[in-house]
Amino acid sequence: MAAPRSRAAGAEQPQVAGRGGGAAGRALEPPGEPGPANAAAGQKGRSAGERRRESARRGTGGPEEISRTASLATEEDASRNCEMYLPAYCHPAAMEISLDSEEDMYRDAEEIEREKILLGCKTSSSEYKPSVAPEMDIMEYCRKEWRGNTPVAKRMRKGYEAVAQKFASIRRVRGDNYCALRATLFQALSQATQLPTWLQSEDFTKLPENLLSKYDWIKQWQLKQKLGRKMGEISDEIKEYLMLLRKKWKYISEIKGPIEKQEACDKLFKNEEEEYSLYEALKFLMLNTAIELYNDDKNGRRVPVFSWLLFARDTSSNPCQLMHNHLNQIGHSGGLEQVEMFLLAYALQYTIQVYRLYKYGTDEFITLYPNDPEEDWPVVTLITEDDRHYNIPVRMCQETKL
Repeated sequence: MAAPRSRAAGAEQPQVAGRGGGAAGRALEPPGEPGPANAAAGQKGRSAGERRRESARRGTGGPEEISRTASLATEEDASRNCEMYLPAYCHPAAMEISLDSEEDMYRDAEEIEREKILLGCKTSSSEYKPSVAPEMDIMEYCRKEWRGNTPVAKRMRKGYEAVAQKFASIRRVRGDNYCALRATLFQALSQATQLPTWLQSEDFTKLPENLLSKYDWIKQWQLKQKLGRKMGEISDEIKEYLMLLRKKWKYISEIKGPIEKQEACDKLFKNEEEEYSLYEALKFLMLNTAIELYNDDKNGRRVPVFSWLLFARDTSSNPCQLMHNHLNQIGHSGGLEQVEMFLLAYALQYTIQVYRLYKYGTDEFITLYPNDPEEDWPVVTLITEDDRHYNIPVRMCQETKL
């Protein structure tokens, strides 16, 4: 997998903004605070969805400021220790969340964990509700969620109107801190027509064994509920997840009919055990990509700009810290940050195109991860209102190339 990574890494230009250019840090900026006009409007006349989303934006923590990140990037990484900045362990068991209720989509980590504890036990696959909801007319969804007259509501409606020019429907994605992985993988599988080259490699399933032989700290990878396992057991389990990813991708990509393909995806994302196993595979691929980029940079090879930003954070100055403080937390105490969306794109060798609705009217309304992608990378499209939760636009979505 190293060869295609280095080829792709050299292509990205020193910008991480949306289509249309801009400052290097724009795509990584956290959502802005609602303006005075919003505060003056108060809660009056707004839907529950609007109030919840504005609250989510106020509580969302984005990546470090670029100015501080850039200065950190110039410092020598003198330590290989794995200092933990997020010490609280959160149980990673998958839980059942009703997609019929608005209130389950924008909750914080504490609310999610409380429900996991209350549920007590996992649901069976037969009782597990789909984590990607059925299609809904995109403007009907917008009218339901954004009924107010605040500047934010008006901006969101304008954003949805722009998206509706390209896509007819939207599918809501479960908001349990896996939503970025879930939305990206669902789109990739539902549009796939062939097995990606990197998934065909004979060395693909040997990744866990190879990495564990070099990096003993990977033993601390958080495998759902299975902590404290031996190195060999962790390697075997991650290998199973990678094999499952290859198997499902191959099976779905070979389905010719679009209806049958969607039905296969819906079935997969209704199977709790398989679905969350696939997320473990994606997270491990992200770790592998991060290690490659980190080593390339240390050896003087060219790397994309986001790699500098990724390792300039005080919580991820090396791959070990990235694993402990970020990758292990995805789906449990937090989701993907902006800079980690770049990492996911590089791990899958897919361009992730995101309609960032709160950025409507700016050149960052449509943001690409990476912003200067390889021409042969397929494209998946997502929608976000706050860079925290992601939904899926459908109907006119096809596997295309930029």
